Amino acid sequence: MSSSNQAQDSHLFAEFMGDVTPLAKPDTVNHYGRPNTPTLAQLEKRRAAEQAVILDENLLASEHVELLEPHDFLAFKKSGVQEGVFKNLRLGKYDVDATLDLHGQTLVQARKAMFETITDCHQRNIRVLLVRHGIGEKSQPHKGILKSYVRHWLEQLDCVLAFHSALKCHGGLGSTYVLLKKSAQKKLENRELHAKR
Repeated sequence: MSSSNQAQDSHLFAEFMGDVTPLAKPDTVNHYGRPNTPTLAQLEKRRAAEQAVILDENLLASEHVELLEPHDFLAFKKSGVQEGVFKNLRLGKYDVDATLDLHGQTLVQARKAMFETITDCHQRNIRVLLVRHGIGEKSQPHKGILKSYVRHWLEQLDCVLAFHSALKCHGGLGSTYVLLKKSAQKKLENRELHAKR
Protein backbone atom coordinates (compact mmCIF):
# COMPACT_ATOMS: atom_id res chain seq x y z
CA MET A 1 0.00 0.00 0.00
CA SER A 2 1.43 3.40 -0.99
CA SER A 3 1.88 6.25 1.46
CA SER A 4 -0.74 8.36 -0.36
CA ASN A 5 -3.30 5.54 0.07
CA GLN A 6 -2.40 5.29 3.74
CA ALA A 7 -2.83 9.03 4.23
CA GLN A 8 -6.16 8.93 2.43
CA ASP A 9 -7.32 5.97 4.59
CA SER A 10 -6.23 7.76 7.77
CA HIS A 11 -8.11 10.90 6.70
CA LEU A 12 -11.29 8.84 5.93
CA PHE A 13 -11.01 7.05 9.26
CA ALA A 14 -10.66 10.33 11.16
CA GLU A 15 -13.65 11.71 9.26
CA PHE A 16 -15.85 8.73 10.16
CA MET A 17 -14.72 8.72 13.77
CA GLY A 18 -15.03 12.48 14.26
CA ASP A 19 -18.16 12.38 16.44
CA VAL A 20 -17.05 9.38 18.54
CA THR A 21 -15.96 10.13 22.08
CA PRO A 22 -13.66 7.82 24.03
CA LEU A 23 -15.15 5.76 26.82
CA ALA A 24 -14.69 6.94 30.35
CA LYS A 25 -12.09 5.16 32.39
CA PRO A 26 -13.69 1.85 33.48
CA ASP A 27 -14.52 1.27 37.09
CA THR A 28 -11.94 -0.71 38.95
CA VAL A 29 -13.16 -4.23 39.63
CA ASN A 30 -11.59 -6.46 42.22
CA HIS A 31 -11.56 -10.08 41.13
CA TYR A 32 -11.65 -12.31 44.13
CA GLY A 33 -10.78 -15.82 43.02
CA ARG A 34 -10.88 -18.95 45.06
CA PRO A 35 -8.15 -19.15 47.67
CA ASN A 36 -5.13 -21.15 46.61
CA THR A 37 -5.11 -23.19 49.79
CA PRO A 38 -7.77 -25.90 50.11
CA THR A 39 -10.34 -25.60 52.84
CA LEU A 40 -10.44 -28.01 55.76
CA ALA A 41 -13.46 -29.77 54.19
CA GLN A 42 -11.60 -30.21 50.89
CA LEU A 43 -8.58 -31.64 52.69
CA GLU A 44 -10.83 -34.08 54.56
CA LYS A 45 -12.51 -35.22 51.31
CA ARG A 46 -9.13 -35.80 49.68
CA ARG A 47 -7.90 -37.80 52.66
CA ALA A 48 -11.07 -39.93 52.65
CA ALA A 49 -10.74 -40.59 48.90
CA GLU A 50 -7.10 -41.63 49.27
CA GLN A 51 -8.03 -43.92 52.17
CA ALA A 52 -10.82 -45.52 50.10
CA VAL A 53 -8.37 -46.29 47.31
CA ILE A 54 -5.97 -47.91 49.79
CA LEU A 55 -8.73 -49.98 51.42
CA ASP A 56 -10.23 -51.23 48.13
CA GLU A 57 -8.07 -54.20 47.17
CA ASN A 58 -10.58 -55.11 44.48
CA LEU A 59 -8.70 -54.69 41.23
CA LEU A 60 -11.64 -55.60 39.00
CA ALA A 61 -12.25 -52.92 36.42
CA SER A 62 -15.52 -51.05 36.48
CA GLU A 63 -14.99 -49.09 33.28
CA HIS A 64 -16.88 -49.76 30.06
CA VAL A 65 -16.36 -53.25 28.60
CA GLU A 66 -17.14 -54.82 25.24
CA LEU A 67 -20.76 -55.95 25.42
CA LEU A 68 -21.71 -59.52 24.58
CA GLU A 69 -24.95 -60.76 23.12
CA PRO A 70 -27.13 -62.55 25.72
CA HIS A 71 -26.73 -65.93 23.98
CA ASP A 72 -22.94 -65.75 23.47
CA PHE A 73 -20.80 -68.56 24.91
CA LEU A 74 -18.14 -67.67 27.45
CA ALA A 75 -14.88 -69.56 26.97
CA PHE A 76 -11.38 -68.70 28.17
CA LYS A 77 -8.25 -70.51 29.30
CA LYS A 78 -4.85 -69.22 30.27
CA SER A 79 -1.78 -70.57 28.55
CA GLY A 80 -0.52 -73.67 30.32
CA VAL A 81 -3.99 -75.08 31.00
CA GLN A 82 -4.14 -78.52 29.38
CA GLU A 83 -6.74 -79.10 26.68
CA GLY A 84 -8.08 -82.15 28.55
CA VAL A 85 -8.61 -80.10 31.72
CA PHE A 86 -10.41 -77.38 29.74
CA LYS A 87 -12.55 -79.98 27.95
CA ASN A 88 -13.58 -81.53 31.28
CA LEU A 89 -14.51 -78.08 32.59
CA ARG A 90 -16.54 -77.36 29.44
CA LEU A 91 -18.37 -80.71 29.74
CA GLY A 92 -19.17 -80.15 33.42
CA LYS A 93 -17.16 -83.18 34.54
CA TYR A 94 -15.73 -81.47 37.61
CA ASP A 95 -17.72 -81.24 40.83
CA VAL A 96 -18.99 -77.72 41.50
CA ASP A 97 -17.61 -76.85 44.93
CA ALA A 98 -19.28 -73.44 45.35
CA THR A 99 -21.88 -71.22 43.66
CA LEU A 100 -22.08 -67.45 43.34
CA ASP A 101 -25.50 -66.08 42.34
CA LEU A 102 -25.36 -62.54 40.94
CA HIS A 103 -29.00 -62.31 39.76
CA GLY A 104 -30.62 -58.99 40.62
CA GLN A 105 -27.38 -57.33 41.75
CA THR A 106 -26.09 -54.00 40.50
CA LEU A 107 -22.70 -53.92 38.80
CA VAL A 108 -21.15 -52.44 41.95
CA GLN A 109 -22.60 -55.22 44.11
CA ALA A 110 -21.66 -57.91 41.59
CA ARG A 111 -18.09 -56.61 41.30
CA LYS A 112 -17.67 -56.75 45.09
CA ALA A 113 -19.30 -60.20 45.40
CA MET A 114 -17.23 -61.61 42.53
CA PHE A 115 -13.92 -60.42 43.96
CA GLU A 116 -14.66 -61.49 47.53
CA THR A 117 -16.09 -64.90 46.59
CA ILE A 118 -13.32 -65.86 44.20
CA THR A 119 -10.61 -64.66 46.60
CA ASP A 120 -12.24 -66.67 49.42
CA CYS A 121 -12.66 -69.79 47.26
CA HIS A 122 -9.01 -69.63 46.19
CA GLN A 123 -7.83 -69.31 49.80
CA ARG A 124 -10.03 -72.26 50.84
CA ASN A 125 -8.73 -74.47 47.99
CA ILE A 126 -12.04 -74.57 46.13
CA ARG A 127 -11.18 -75.45 42.54
CA VAL A 128 -14.50 -75.16 40.64
CA LEU A 129 -17.00 -72.37 41.14
CA LEU A 130 -20.32 -71.88 39.33
CA VAL A 131 -21.18 -68.21 38.72
CA ARG A 132 -24.87 -67.56 37.96
CA HIS A 133 -25.15 -64.24 36.13
CA GLY A 134 -28.14 -64.74 33.82
CA ILE A 135 -28.14 -64.10 30.09
CA GLY A 136 -29.38 -60.52 30.45
CA GLU A 137 -32.28 -60.54 27.97
CA LYS A 138 -34.10 -57.86 29.99
CA SER A 139 -31.14 -55.84 31.31
CA GLN A 140 -31.20 -52.10 30.61
CA PRO A 141 -29.93 -50.01 28.88
CA HIS A 142 -28.20 -52.88 27.01
CA LYS A 143 -28.80 -56.61 26.98
CA GLY A 144 -26.16 -58.87 28.55
CA ILE A 145 -24.45 -56.19 30.65
CA LEU A 146 -23.74 -58.31 33.75
CA LYS A 147 -22.67 -61.29 31.65
CA SER A 148 -20.24 -59.03 29.77
CA TYR A 149 -18.72 -57.70 32.99
CA VAL A 150 -18.47 -61.19 34.50
CA ARG A 151 -16.43 -62.34 31.51
CA HIS A 152 -14.18 -59.28 31.76
CA TRP A 153 -13.66 -59.66 35.52
CA LEU A 154 -12.88 -63.39 35.29
CA GLU A 155 -10.17 -62.66 32.71
CA GLN A 156 -8.62 -60.10 35.10
CA LEU A 157 -8.32 -62.37 38.13
CA ASP A 158 -4.93 -64.03 38.45
CA CYS A 159 -6.29 -67.06 40.32
CA VAL A 160 -8.74 -67.91 37.49
CA LEU A 161 -7.21 -70.51 35.16
CA ALA A 162 -10.19 -71.02 32.86
CA PHE A 163 -13.93 -70.54 32.51
CA HIS A 164 -16.68 -71.78 30.21
CA SER A 165 -20.44 -71.40 29.85
CA ALA A 166 -22.23 -74.08 31.88
CA LEU A 167 -24.32 -77.04 30.76
CA LYS A 168 -28.12 -76.62 30.70
CA CYS A 169 -28.48 -78.53 33.98
CA HIS A 170 -26.35 -75.85 35.70
CA GLY A 171 -27.97 -72.80 34.07
CA GLY A 172 -26.69 -72.94 30.49
CA LEU A 173 -25.61 -69.64 28.99
CA GLY A 174 -26.75 -67.84 32.15
CA SER A 175 -24.04 -69.53 34.24
CA THR A 176 -20.30 -70.08 33.96
CA TYR A 177 -17.95 -72.76 35.32
CA VAL A 178 -14.78 -71.21 36.75
CA LEU A 179 -11.59 -73.21 37.35
CA LEU A 180 -9.35 -71.71 40.04
CA LYS A 181 -5.64 -72.23 40.71
CA LYS A 182 -4.56 -74.27 43.68
CA SER A 183 -3.68 -72.09 46.64
CA ALA A 184 -0.04 -71.85 47.74
CA GLN A 185 -0.86 -74.09 50.72
CA LYS A 186 -2.43 -76.77 48.49
CA LYS A 187 0.55 -76.70 46.12
CA LEU A 188 2.90 -77.22 49.06
CA GLU A 189 0.80 -80.14 50.34
CA ASN A 190 0.84 -81.76 46.88
CA ARG A 191 4.63 -81.38 46.62
CA GLU A 192 5.08 -83.01 50.02
CA LEU A 193 2.67 -85.82 49.12
CA HIS A 194 4.46 -86.58 45.85
CA ALA A 195 7.88 -86.32 47.47
CA LYS A 196 6.96 -89.13 49.92
CA ARG A 197 6.11 -91.56 47.10
